[in-house]
Amino acid sequence: MSASTTPQIGSGSSEIFDSLPYYDNDLEQYPHLKQKVEQELAREAGTTPQELHPKVPPPFELFSSNPLLKAELDRCEAHEPLPQLDTVRYQLPGPVNSPASDEDWRKAIGNAHAQLEHQRIRQANLALLQQYGSNAWRIHNYRLESAANTAEKVLEELKNMTTEVNRDRKNIQTRFGSQLTSLETRWTELISSVLQIEMANAALEADINQLNKKEAELAAL
Repeated sequence: MSASTTPQIGSGSSEIFDSLPYYDNDLEQYPHLKQKVEQELAREAGTTPQELHPKVPPPFELFSSNPLLKAELDRCEAHEPLPQLDTVRYQLPGPVNSPASDEDWRKAIGNAHAQLEHQRIRQANLALLQQYGSNAWRIHNYRLESAANTAEKVLEELKNMTTEVNRDRKNIQTRFGSQLTSLETRWTELISSVLQIEMANAALEADINQLNKKEAELAAL
């Protein structure tokens, strides 16, 4: 039913769509139309749209205020390997020069102090992790489970809303489609009646012309 229209369901928009997808069956009635639609869909699938729909929001830029995270995201998107860890800072090299100067020894000693401080902090962190880590992970897992349950509930609500909207659209389109079919049938009947009346008028005019012609012939005699 190519002339069917229906308002958009689920919003206050005044947009009008020239189709009733839940009711129209033109593709089933005309296989050649279905073949053309499939060819067009296959052609569009291989092309990239030049611009998005106006209702599609613009792309959101992640980590715009954090250059380090943005650089890491760009690295992951580019499928680049992770840089190797710098292990020099965890070593205790001696003075490079031989014989070593006092400045070289001061640098080596400073590096050793930094390594010792790092190990001390690491040991303290391990002790804290052993004492409080298990409870912290339990709390973290509980929060994750709560967030997952909330997301699942929201997803289920959205699915129910989507199902309800599609059900309403189908009911409305089915009702409108039946009305349009009835009106189309009535329109066809009226057009047929008008054609029959026009044919009857043409036949009557032909009979009248024939009678007028006979009347003229009788008057001439």
